[in-house]
Amino acid sequence: MKHSMESTTNNKRKNKNKATITIILGAVILAALSIFSFFVGRYPLTLNGLLQGDDMQWRVFLTLRASRGIIGCIGGFVLGIAGFVYQTVFKNPLASPDIIGVSSGASAGAAFGILFLSGTMSVTISAFAGAICCVILVLLLSSLTYERDGKSIVLAGIAVHSLAQTALVCLKLTADPEKQLASIEYWIMGSLNGISIYSIGSNVILCAVCLLIMFLLYRQIIMLSLDDAEGQMLGVHVNQMRMLVLLIATLATSSVISMTGLISFISLLAPHGARMLLKNNRLSTMLLSGLIGGCLLTFGDILARSVCSTELPVSIFTSIVGAPFLIYLCIRRKPVK
Repeated sequence: MKHSMESTTNNKRKNKNKATITIILGAVILAALSIFSFFVGRYPLTLNGLLQGDDMQWRVFLTLRASRGIIGCIGGFVLGIAGFVYQTVFKNPLASPDIIGVSSGASAGAAFGILFLSGTMSVTISAFAGAICCVILVLLLSSLTYERDGKSIVLAGIAVHSLAQTALVCLKLTADPEKQLASIEYWIMGSLNGISIYSIGSNVILCAVCLLIMFLLYRQIIMLSLDDAEGQMLGVHVNQMRMLVLLIATLATSSVISMTGLISFISLLAPHGARMLLKNNRLSTMLLSGLIGGCLLTFGDILARSVCSTELPVSIFTSIVGAPFLIYLCIRRKPVK
Protein backbone atom coordinates (compact mmCIF):
# COMPACT_ATOMS: atom_id res chain seq x y z
CA MET A 1 0.00 0.00 0.00
CA LYS A 2 2.78 2.37 1.00
CA HIS A 3 4.78 1.43 -2.11
CA SER A 4 1.74 2.11 -4.31
CA MET A 5 1.21 5.56 -2.77
CA GLU A 6 4.89 6.42 -3.24
CA SER A 7 4.73 5.28 -6.86
CA THR A 8 1.64 7.43 -7.48
CA THR A 9 3.34 10.43 -5.87
CA ASN A 10 6.47 9.93 -7.98
CA ASN A 11 4.40 9.68 -11.17
CA LYS A 12 2.57 12.90 -10.33
CA ARG A 13 5.87 14.63 -9.64
CA LYS A 14 7.32 13.38 -12.93
CA ASN A 15 4.24 14.53 -14.86
CA LYS A 16 4.39 17.94 -13.20
CA ASN A 17 8.10 18.31 -14.00
CA LYS A 18 7.47 17.22 -17.59
CA ALA A 19 4.68 19.77 -17.96
CA THR A 20 6.85 22.54 -16.50
CA ILE A 21 9.79 21.75 -18.79
CA THR A 22 7.53 21.52 -21.84
CA ILE A 23 5.86 24.87 -21.08
CA ILE A 24 9.22 26.58 -20.51
CA LEU A 25 10.53 25.12 -23.78
CA GLY A 26 7.39 26.29 -25.60
CA ALA A 27 7.75 29.80 -24.18
CA VAL A 28 11.43 29.94 -25.23
CA ILE A 29 10.60 28.79 -28.78
CA LEU A 30 7.78 31.33 -29.05
CA ALA A 31 10.03 34.15 -27.81
CA ALA A 32 12.77 33.13 -30.27
CA LEU A 33 10.34 33.01 -33.20
CA SER A 34 8.88 36.40 -32.25
CA ILE A 35 12.32 38.03 -32.10
CA PHE A 36 13.36 36.40 -35.38
CA SER A 37 10.16 37.65 -37.06
CA PHE A 38 11.23 41.24 -36.39
CA PHE A 39 14.08 40.85 -38.90
CA VAL A 40 12.19 39.07 -41.70
CA GLY A 41 10.69 41.10 -44.53
CA ARG A 42 11.36 43.05 -47.69
CA TYR A 43 13.15 45.89 -45.94
CA PRO A 44 16.27 44.50 -44.23
CA LEU A 45 16.59 45.19 -40.52
CA THR A 46 19.78 44.46 -38.61
CA LEU A 47 20.49 44.39 -34.90
CA ASN A 48 23.51 46.61 -35.48
CA GLY A 49 21.40 49.18 -37.36
CA LEU A 50 18.80 49.30 -34.60
CA LEU A 51 21.45 49.65 -31.90
CA GLN A 52 23.07 52.51 -33.83
CA GLY A 53 19.72 54.30 -34.01
CA ASP A 54 19.14 54.15 -37.77
CA ASP A 55 16.00 56.27 -38.23
CA MET A 56 14.51 54.31 -41.14
CA GLN A 57 15.10 50.93 -39.51
CA TRP A 58 13.52 52.06 -36.26
CA ARG A 59 10.52 53.44 -38.16
CA VAL A 60 9.99 50.14 -39.96
CA PHE A 61 10.50 48.20 -36.74
CA LEU A 62 8.05 50.26 -34.67
CA THR A 63 5.30 50.73 -37.25
CA LEU A 64 5.36 47.35 -39.02
CA ARG A 65 7.53 44.56 -37.62
CA ALA A 66 6.79 45.03 -33.92
CA SER A 67 3.03 44.99 -34.48
CA ARG A 68 3.24 41.82 -36.60
CA GLY A 69 5.41 40.11 -34.01
CA ILE A 70 3.02 41.07 -31.21
CA ILE A 71 -0.09 39.91 -33.06
CA GLY A 72 1.61 36.71 -34.24
CA CYS A 73 2.47 35.86 -30.63
CA ILE A 74 -0.70 37.06 -28.86
CA GLY A 75 -3.09 36.20 -31.71
CA GLY A 76 -1.84 32.63 -31.99
CA PHE A 77 -1.91 32.29 -28.19
CA VAL A 78 -5.55 33.42 -28.12
CA LEU A 79 -6.57 31.07 -30.94
CA GLY A 80 -4.88 28.13 -29.18
CA ILE A 81 -6.60 28.88 -25.84
CA ALA A 82 -9.95 29.43 -27.55
CA GLY A 83 -9.61 26.11 -29.38
CA PHE A 84 -8.95 24.37 -26.05
CA VAL A 85 -12.07 25.99 -24.58
CA TYR A 86 -14.28 25.14 -27.56
CA GLN A 87 -13.16 21.50 -27.63
CA THR A 88 -13.59 21.11 -23.87
CA VAL A 89 -16.99 22.79 -23.62
CA PHE A 90 -18.45 21.04 -26.67
CA LYS A 91 -16.76 17.70 -25.81
CA ASN A 92 -15.77 17.61 -29.48
CA PRO A 93 -12.15 17.26 -30.68
CA LEU A 94 -13.06 19.03 -33.94
CA ALA A 95 -14.62 22.11 -32.34
CA SER A 96 -13.29 25.47 -33.55
CA PRO A 97 -14.52 29.07 -33.98
CA ASP A 98 -16.38 27.98 -37.10
CA ILE A 99 -18.76 25.91 -34.99
CA ILE A 100 -20.71 28.92 -33.68
CA GLY A 101 -20.37 31.26 -36.65
CA VAL A 102 -17.37 33.37 -35.60
CA SER A 103 -15.44 32.99 -38.86
CA SER A 104 -18.40 33.38 -41.20
CA GLY A 105 -19.69 36.40 -39.27
CA ALA A 106 -16.28 38.06 -39.38
CA SER A 107 -16.01 37.38 -43.13
CA ALA A 108 -19.40 38.95 -43.82
CA GLY A 109 -18.55 41.93 -41.61
CA ALA A 110 -15.19 42.45 -43.32
CA ALA A 111 -16.82 42.26 -46.76
CA PHE A 112 -19.33 44.90 -45.67
CA GLY A 113 -16.51 47.13 -44.43
CA ILE A 114 -14.52 46.76 -47.65
CA LEU A 115 -17.57 47.62 -49.76
CA PHE A 116 -19.18 50.45 -47.82
CA LEU A 117 -16.58 51.84 -45.41
CA SER A 118 -13.10 53.25 -45.86
CA GLY A 119 -9.86 52.50 -44.09
CA THR A 120 -8.27 49.40 -42.57
CA MET A 121 -9.54 50.24 -39.09
CA SER A 122 -13.13 50.39 -40.36
CA VAL A 123 -12.79 46.92 -41.90
CA THR A 124 -11.38 45.59 -38.63
CA ILE A 125 -14.25 47.04 -36.59
CA SER A 126 -16.80 45.78 -39.11
CA ALA A 127 -15.34 42.25 -39.03
CA PHE A 128 -15.38 42.26 -35.22
CA ALA A 129 -18.99 43.46 -35.18
CA GLY A 130 -20.03 40.80 -37.67
CA ALA A 131 -18.46 38.01 -35.60
CA ILE A 132 -20.00 39.21 -32.35
CA CYS A 133 -23.46 39.67 -33.91
CA CYS A 134 -23.43 36.11 -35.25
CA VAL A 135 -22.36 34.64 -31.90
CA ILE A 136 -24.97 36.64 -29.96
CA LEU A 137 -27.59 35.42 -32.43
CA VAL A 138 -26.41 31.82 -31.94
CA LEU A 139 -26.60 32.10 -28.16
CA LEU A 140 -30.04 33.72 -28.32
CA LEU A 141 -31.38 31.00 -30.62
CA SER A 142 -29.97 28.23 -28.45
CA SER A 143 -31.50 29.82 -25.33
CA LEU A 144 -34.95 29.49 -26.93
CA THR A 145 -34.62 25.72 -27.24
CA TYR A 146 -35.90 23.34 -24.60
CA GLU A 147 -32.62 21.57 -23.81
CA ARG A 148 -30.22 24.57 -23.93
CA ASP A 149 -27.16 22.35 -24.13
CA GLY A 150 -24.07 22.16 -26.32
CA LYS A 151 -25.94 20.40 -29.13
CA SER A 152 -28.46 23.22 -29.44
CA ILE A 153 -25.62 25.75 -29.69
CA VAL A 154 -23.98 23.72 -32.47
CA LEU A 155 -27.26 23.47 -34.41
CA ALA A 156 -27.89 27.20 -34.01
CA GLY A 157 -24.29 27.83 -35.08
CA ILE A 158 -24.78 25.83 -38.28
CA ALA A 159 -27.92 27.83 -39.12
CA VAL A 160 -26.30 31.21 -38.44
CA HIS A 161 -23.16 30.14 -40.32
CA SER A 162 -25.31 29.43 -43.38
CA LEU A 163 -27.01 32.82 -43.09
CA ALA A 164 -23.68 34.62 -42.77
CA GLN A 165 -22.28 32.73 -45.77
CA THR A 166 -25.33 33.73 -47.80
CA ALA A 167 -24.82 37.36 -46.81
CA LEU A 168 -21.15 37.08 -47.80
CA VAL A 169 -22.06 35.71 -51.23
CA CYS A 170 -24.54 38.54 -51.77
CA LEU A 171 -21.90 41.12 -50.81
CA LYS A 172 -19.40 39.51 -53.20
CA LEU A 173 -21.91 39.77 -56.05
CA THR A 174 -22.12 43.55 -55.54
CA ALA A 175 -18.34 44.00 -55.30
CA ASP A 176 -16.10 45.42 -58.01
CA PRO A 177 -14.39 42.29 -59.48
CA GLU A 178 -11.06 44.06 -60.04
CA LYS A 179 -10.59 45.72 -56.64
CA GLN A 180 -13.14 45.05 -53.92
CA LEU A 181 -13.68 41.35 -54.65
CA ALA A 182 -9.94 40.71 -54.61
CA SER A 183 -9.64 42.53 -51.26
CA ILE A 184 -12.45 40.42 -49.78
CA GLU A 185 -10.87 37.17 -50.95
CA TYR A 186 -7.44 38.18 -49.68
CA TRP A 187 -8.89 39.08 -46.26
CA ILE A 188 -10.65 35.72 -46.05
CA MET A 189 -7.36 33.91 -46.78
CA GLY A 190 -5.80 35.54 -43.72
CA SER A 191 -2.65 37.64 -43.42
CA LEU A 192 -0.80 39.77 -40.89
CA ASN A 193 0.09 42.24 -43.64
CA GLY A 194 -1.33 45.69 -43.01
CA ILE A 195 -1.36 45.39 -39.21
CA SER A 196 -0.10 48.62 -37.68
CA ILE A 197 1.09 49.41 -34.16
CA TYR A 198 -1.40 52.29 -34.13
CA SER A 199 -4.46 50.06 -34.60
CA ILE A 200 -3.88 47.07 -32.34
CA GLY A 201 -4.03 48.63 -28.88
CA SER A 202 -7.72 48.05 -28.10
CA ASN A 203 -7.66 44.54 -29.60
CA VAL A 204 -4.63 43.51 -27.53
CA ILE A 205 -6.24 44.85 -24.34
CA LEU A 206 -9.46 42.94 -25.07
CA CYS A 207 -7.49 39.75 -25.74
CA ALA A 208 -5.57 40.14 -22.46
CA VAL A 209 -8.76 40.65 -20.44
CA CYS A 210 -10.48 37.66 -22.06
CA LEU A 211 -7.43 35.44 -21.50
CA LEU A 212 -7.30 36.41 -17.83
CA ILE A 213 -10.98 35.57 -17.37
CA MET A 214 -10.63 32.23 -19.15
CA PHE A 215 -7.71 31.20 -16.94
CA LEU A 216 -9.62 32.27 -13.83
CA LEU A 217 -12.59 30.15 -14.98
CA TYR A 218 -10.41 27.15 -15.79
CA ARG A 219 -12.01 24.81 -13.22
CA GLN A 220 -15.50 25.65 -14.47
CA ILE A 221 -14.40 25.06 -18.07
CA ILE A 222 -13.13 21.59 -17.17
CA MET A 223 -16.38 20.82 -15.32
CA LEU A 224 -18.32 21.72 -18.47
CA SER A 225 -16.64 18.73 -20.14
CA LEU A 226 -18.66 16.49 -17.80
CA ASP A 227 -22.29 15.57 -18.27
CA ASP A 228 -24.63 18.43 -17.43
CA ALA A 229 -26.10 16.51 -14.50
CA GLU A 230 -22.64 15.89 -13.02
CA GLY A 231 -21.70 19.52 -13.44
CA GLN A 232 -24.84 20.66 -11.65
CA MET A 233 -24.13 18.24 -8.80
CA LEU A 234 -20.72 19.89 -8.42
CA GLY A 235 -22.40 23.28 -8.05
CA VAL A 236 -21.85 24.66 -11.55
CA HIS A 237 -24.65 26.61 -13.22
CA VAL A 238 -24.03 24.72 -16.45
CA ASN A 239 -26.13 26.65 -18.96
CA GLN A 240 -25.13 30.11 -17.72
CA MET A 241 -21.46 29.16 -17.38
CA ARG A 242 -21.40 27.60 -20.86
CA MET A 243 -22.84 30.78 -22.38
CA LEU A 244 -20.39 32.97 -20.46
CA VAL A 245 -17.31 30.93 -21.35
CA LEU A 246 -18.23 30.69 -25.02
CA LEU A 247 -18.93 34.41 -25.21
CA ILE A 248 -15.56 35.28 -23.65
CA ALA A 249 -13.65 32.85 -25.90
CA THR A 250 -15.50 34.25 -28.90
CA LEU A 251 -14.75 37.86 -27.96
CA ALA A 252 -11.05 37.05 -27.88
CA THR A 253 -11.19 35.06 -31.13
CA SER A 254 -13.18 37.78 -32.89
CA SER A 255 -10.66 40.39 -31.79
CA VAL A 256 -7.85 38.40 -33.44
CA ILE A 257 -9.74 37.42 -36.59
CA SER A 258 -10.87 41.01 -37.19
CA MET A 259 -7.18 41.99 -37.52
CA THR A 260 -5.70 38.97 -39.29
CA GLY A 261 -8.54 37.57 -41.37
CA LEU A 262 -9.34 33.86 -41.21
CA ILE A 263 -6.39 31.79 -39.99
CA SER A 264 -7.25 28.13 -40.43
CA PHE A 265 -6.40 25.12 -38.26
CA ILE A 266 -4.59 26.86 -35.36
CA SER A 267 -7.56 26.52 -32.98
CA LEU A 268 -7.77 22.86 -33.95
CA LEU A 269 -4.06 21.98 -34.02
CA ALA A 270 -2.79 23.69 -30.87
CA PRO A 271 -5.00 21.92 -28.27
CA HIS A 272 -4.41 18.51 -29.88
CA GLY A 273 -0.67 19.09 -29.91
CA ALA A 274 -0.72 20.09 -26.24
CA ARG A 275 -2.72 16.99 -25.24
CA MET A 276 -0.42 14.72 -27.22
CA LEU A 277 2.62 16.16 -25.41
CA LEU A 278 1.21 16.26 -21.87
CA LYS A 279 -1.34 13.41 -22.06
CA ASN A 280 -3.91 15.29 -19.95
CA ASN A 281 -6.51 18.07 -20.05
CA ARG A 282 -5.31 20.28 -17.21
CA LEU A 283 -4.32 23.91 -16.75
CA SER A 284 -0.83 23.18 -18.08
CA THR A 285 -2.41 21.78 -21.27
CA MET A 286 -4.49 24.93 -21.67
CA LEU A 287 -1.37 27.10 -21.31
CA LEU A 288 0.64 24.92 -23.70
CA SER A 289 -2.21 25.15 -26.25
CA GLY A 290 -1.71 28.91 -26.29
CA LEU A 291 2.06 28.62 -26.67
CA ILE A 292 1.74 26.17 -29.57
CA GLY A 293 -0.83 28.44 -31.21
CA GLY A 294 1.53 31.41 -30.91
CA CYS A 295 4.39 29.39 -32.42
CA LEU A 296 2.22 28.23 -35.33
CA LEU A 297 0.96 31.70 -36.24
CA THR A 298 4.35 33.38 -35.82
CA PHE A 299 6.16 30.72 -37.84
CA GLY A 300 3.46 30.81 -40.52
CA ASP A 301 3.85 34.58 -40.78
CA ILE A 302 7.63 34.23 -41.12
CA LEU A 303 7.16 31.78 -44.00
CA ALA A 304 4.51 34.00 -45.61
CA ARG A 305 7.03 36.83 -45.77
CA SER A 306 10.10 34.88 -46.83
CA VAL A 307 9.36 31.99 -49.22
CA CYS A 308 8.30 34.17 -52.20
CA SER A 309 9.01 37.61 -53.55
CA THR A 310 5.37 38.50 -52.87
CA GLU A 311 3.73 37.93 -49.49
CA LEU A 312 1.48 34.86 -49.24
CA PRO A 313 -1.54 34.28 -46.99
CA VAL A 314 -0.65 32.72 -43.63
CA SER A 315 -3.46 30.15 -43.93
CA ILE A 316 -1.57 28.44 -46.76
CA PHE A 317 1.12 27.35 -44.33
CA THR A 318 -1.16 26.54 -41.40
CA SER A 319 -3.26 24.41 -43.76
CA ILE A 320 -0.18 22.57 -45.07
CA VAL A 321 0.50 21.51 -41.48
CA GLY A 322 -3.13 21.23 -40.36
CA ALA A 323 -4.61 19.03 -43.08
CA PRO A 324 -2.11 16.12 -42.71
CA PHE A 325 -2.36 16.40 -38.92
CA LEU A 326 -6.15 16.14 -39.11
CA ILE A 327 -5.84 13.04 -41.31
CA TYR A 328 -3.41 11.57 -38.77
CA LEU A 329 -5.93 12.17 -35.97
CA CYS A 330 -8.61 10.40 -37.99
CA ILE A 331 -6.57 7.25 -38.64
CA ARG A 332 -4.63 6.89 -35.36
CA ARG A 333 -5.88 4.02 -33.23
CA LYS A 334 -5.34 5.23 -29.69
CA PRO A 335 -7.13 8.51 -28.85
CA VAL A 336 -5.42 11.17 -26.77
CA LYS A 337 -7.07 11.46 -23.36
